[in-house]
Amino acid sequence: MFPIKDSIKGKSIPIIIWTLIFINTIFFLREILMPERSLELFIYENAVIPLKFSQAISGDYNLKIKDFLNFFTCMFLHGGWVHIIGNLWTLWIFGDNVEDKIGKLNFVVFYLLSGIFASLMHVITNLSSEIPIIGASGAIAGVMGAYFYFFPRAKILIMVPILFFPIFFEAPAVIFLAFWFIQQIFSGALSLALPNATGAIAWWAHIGGFIFGYFYVKILYKSDEKEDLS
Repeated sequence: MFPIKDSIKGKSIPIIIWTLIFINTIFFLREILMPERSLELFIYENAVIPLKFSQAISGDYNLKIKDFLNFFTCMFLHGGWVHIIGNLWTLWIFGDNVEDKIGKLNFVVFYLLSGIFASLMHVITNLSSEIPIIGASGAIAGVMGAYFYFFPRAKILIMVPILFFPIFFEAPAVIFLAFWFIQQIFSGALSLALPNATGAIAWWAHIGGFIFGYFYVKILYKSDEKEDLS
């Protein structure tokens, strides 16, 4: 299932969403212009690598300030066109309304904290992994969690590819996002039981980001359910 658009009209120009899309795009263009070896080093130096933290616990590695700064830098890197387009499209659909709801500067703080918490969740559940964590999906999962809280009755236009034919239908946001979250839980549990069966996707970052986003706005902000129908 792929979301196409939602039914909530934005109330202001989504400056922060545009800025995030621009920054992520600039970083990605830089990546694709790098020689392969330089790109590998760039990713390794700016991504979060869970194994470093387990080695730090065992005394085999001394954590540096850079290892903690990478919780910030990793969310602006992506592993390919499908990765970045899927992430930024999802941010575009769900982010503008959350930005409207909590304010622009508050959204920046919320977005970054969601991404950091998401990466922490992945590290905790994958301490032996040498695979670098990159991508905005953890932060965007936080945005989806906030949307789930603020706009559960919004309608999401969804596209489902059946063979070569796309099928379009609408579903309440609460159904679409709950289904998405359950998928992450299932895949995350499978990744722990069978590490090689689910690919190099940070399922637990998605789970952590969504949970953080939902409870962050639930604690700090009120939901006006009348807006769900706008």
